[in-house]
Amino acid sequence: MATETPSKNHGWLVAFSGLGINLALGILYTWSMFKAAIEKDFGWKGDQLNDPYALCCLVFAFAMILAGRCQDRFGPRITASVGGLLVGAGMFLISTTNGYGTWLLGFGVLVGVGIGFGYSSATPAAMKWFPPAKTGLVAGVVVAGFGLAPIYLAPTSQYLLAHFGLKESMLIFGGAFTVIVCGLAQLLKNPPTGYVAVTQASTMAKNAAASSTPAEMLRSPMFYLLWLIYFIGAGAGLMVISSVSGMAKKSMGVNAFIAVAVMAIGNAGGRIVAGILSDKIGRRWTLMLVLAIQAGLMFLAIPVTASKETTPALIVLLATFIGFNYGANLALFPSLTKDFWGLKSFGVNYGILFTAWGVGGFVLSRLQQMLTVAEGGSFHNSFIVAGAFLLGGAALTLFIKPPVKNA
Repeated sequence: MATETPSKNHGWLVAFSGLGINLALGILYTWSMFKAAIEKDFGWKGDQLNDPYALCCLVFAFAMILAGRCQDRFGPRITASVGGLLVGAGMFLISTTNGYGTWLLGFGVLVGVGIGFGYSSATPAAMKWFPPAKTGLVAGVVVAGFGLAPIYLAPTSQYLLAHFGLKESMLIFGGAFTVIVCGLAQLLKNPPTGYVAVTQASTMAKNAAASSTPAEMLRSPMFYLLWLIYFIGAGAGLMVISSVSGMAKKSMGVNAFIAVAVMAIGNAGGRIVAGILSDKIGRRWTLMLVLAIQAGLMFLAIPVTASKETTPALIVLLATFIGFNYGANLALFPSLTKDFWGLKSFGVNYGILFTAWGVGGFVLSRLQQMLTVAEGGSFHNSFIVAGAFLLGGAALTLFIKPPVKNA
């Protein structure tokens, strides 16, 4: 027992280091804060305003495949450090220009790849230290950092944009994120070979899923079902997150950043609560509940955002619940990946599944921007499309079968 306690404590050190890394990488969720400044300072119009964000989502997701392989082979410390350097380089690049193409390269590609490398390092390393009964909880805690980031980044962005301007703000963020991510990366480590988490040994035979290779996972029909559901759940949430500041400005003016920050509380809370709930009632039922409630919120958002008499408190409350349900996806799908395909190739396996998040964010957030422009600034059709997708996703969860356990 004496040798197990330090290992157990180190597991939580890894988990909270991963949470800290994700707190820095969550700059992606504050894009709606930058859109107004980009439009004002750079003169970009229409679809252009969402393109660096949409591209970043797509690159982030596909970079997870390479990053996952790097994490499985070289460990989380090196992988996360590379991510911190790439994010810093991308932010530095966009701080030097107002060029559309350079922002696509800097924020869309370099920052996207950097986030992928940092994000892919945290969750697998933490989950390897804990027994199966805590899979959802640990995944929720680590990824909660990404969701919590706007709580401090939204007001910080508001202050920096007002006092330093857009370009200098990006430079400041880039320097800070490089130091934070690379520093915390040094605390990430996988457990030693042969390590078995406390309480895990007696239940290992019952709970261990097959350790599938990426090729084996891709031959499973369940992978494609989960990919489609992830595409829907993540994409519909990102449609709203990328524009929540613009929605809130109609009733909150310069205080719209409050809606972004409070939504982050819901985003992070959804990850932790869904992780814990899925450990109790199962991933499938939790996922179905999340998608069904999110669909209802999208349809509710239509009259709420259209009314000129809507109170700021109602906008904030709606954004919080939408963030809560969106965030739940980011805890459930890593847990599902572990349940179905094990931990041996978890980094690359989840990276492949995570492409659904990137494609969903790219396709649906760009669709939202196009619909909003076509409607003259209204979000009516965007919410209808998102709600319909989410109802379809909730129905698809009925086809998820429990993973086959090894004896």
